Amino acid sequence: MSKRLLTKLLPLLTGLVFIGLWYAIRAGLGEEQHFLLPTPDEIIRAFGTYGSELWAGSINTLKGAVLGFFSAVLVSFIFALILSLTPTIRASLYPYLMILQMTPIIVLAPILILWVGPGLISVTIITFLICFFPLTVNTTQGLISTDRNLVDLFRMCKATKRQEIFLLRVPAALPYFFTGLRIAATLAPIGAIVGDFYAGNSAGGQGGLGFLTIIFSSQFKIAALFATAAASCVLGFLFAGIGIGLGWLSLHKWHDSYAKTDS
Repeated sequence: MSKRLLTKLLPLLTGLVFIGLWYAIRAGLGEEQHFLLPTPDEIIRAFGTYGSELWAGSINTLKGAVLGFFSAVLVSFIFALILSLTPTIRASLYPYLMILQMTPIIVLAPILILWVGPGLISVTIITFLICFFPLTVNTTQGLISTDRNLVDLFRMCKATKRQEIFLLRVPAALPYFFTGLRIAATLAPIGAIVGDFYAGNSAGGQGGLGFLTIIFSSQFKIAALFATAAASCVLGFLFAGIGIGLGWLSLHKWHDSYAKTDS
């Protein structure tokens, strides 16, 4: 068996072992505790039973994740440009950025509900806040880490500040930006689910996966909870794939981290 084929088969074999252990643990539980650990086939049946609720919840969570994520990308890029202008600006604004990041969402959620009400807007804002920090920090670091020799060359050639930023610093910062983008893309569905858990609203069918978690948990529908977790995982893989794909499309032709992978 070739090494490449073995590498492709190992995840499948690991998955089969994991499922076997799952059934073994379930079998070792007492009859009265079986409901605590549903088997994979019971979870699949839960998808059939609660498919419409899970689909609607996934769509609503996706809306909050998409709106929060892309608004965070736009605002964080502008904010990073401002932070990169001078050390004085960074010293003035960065502490407040840290304060915002360190404030627990569980505290912010009730405030947002009072300000804008429960529902999609609150979920979007919570997702935005979770995604904003890694994007801003990574992009700012990239903008201020541009090769000093190239910066001196641009200034020697009398390039304007705008030319220096958009023709030199922004392209050089793209690897940092996409690193932050991958992190934020992973956090976006988590942020939307957490936001929906604390600030979601089921009125008009607006409840997302976080709200479904509350409902299924209160009804002791454990298999449905596992199905909700699986749907959340799918959303996470979708966003992570988008982040990785955008990075590859933008960098694979010229940046070493992708060029080495392609070779």
